[in-house]
Amino acid sequence: MQLSLGFSPCPNDTFIFDALVNGKIDTEGWQFDTRLEDVETLNQWALQGKLDITKLSFAAGLRVADKYRLLNSGSALGRGCGPLLIAREPLSPEQINSLKIAIPGENTTANLLFSIAYPDAKNKEIMVFSDIEQAVISGKADAGVIIHENRFTYQQKGLVKITDLGAFWEEKTGHPIPLGGIFIRKDIPEATAQKIDALIANSLQFAFGNYPALAPYVKEHAQEMDEQVMRQHIELYVNDFSMDLGEQGHKAIEVLKQMASL
Repeated sequence: MQLSLGFSPCPNDTFIFDALVNGKIDTEGWQFDTRLEDVETLNQWALQGKLDITKLSFAAGLRVADKYRLLNSGSALGRGCGPLLIAREPLSPEQINSLKIAIPGENTTANLLFSIAYPDAKNKEIMVFSDIEQAVISGKADAGVIIHENRFTYQQKGLVKITDLGAFWEEKTGHPIPLGGIFIRKDIPEATAQKIDALIANSLQFAFGNYPALAPYVKEHAQEMDEQVMRQHIELYVNDFSMDLGEQGHKAIEVLKQMASL
């Protein structure tokens, strides 16, 4: 019994899925054809229904609700972990509206949050998230929306924070920030979906049980190779919501859906 599974090579995802895909827990006969891709690639693939199970930006999940349903485990959702708008020097909101902004994908939650905060900023350029810092440094972009481990490195490179888009969201809504979740195709039986959901939770529980040790799988795929940054990344994006979205998590996603439709 095999299903295709896609998630990002970022430490939070490899931390969650390591035990599941590398035989460290009993998968009860399930095997996974695993694809590690940038989240925007996974977002695009979901529009085609390409993978059985996939990590998606919640903004993209809203767009593919006809094809995929959200699982309860494996999500990135929390407080103080949102995307940041950064630049080479301080900028006013009025300046942002007329400048070129690098974003990590049209379908990302980061782009949705930026659009809510700066609805008049239309000059955007889509880039792979890991290229945005350098694009801002070089002047290819005037500012950029950064996610993942770049939160921990931009200051070292002389860049400044313009807006914490996660803090903006929390102040506006009072809810934690729903960044990304694990989705499964709707044509897969409900009993199978529930089993996969439980296996993801078991995989994460295994990872938590061995932390702060980092599995070779996490180190191998991390774009930022400093182990302290990997741990910062995991501690920021993997939490109780990753085990179980719960009522609070589902409410935050519902508010994002409402905001996206405005």
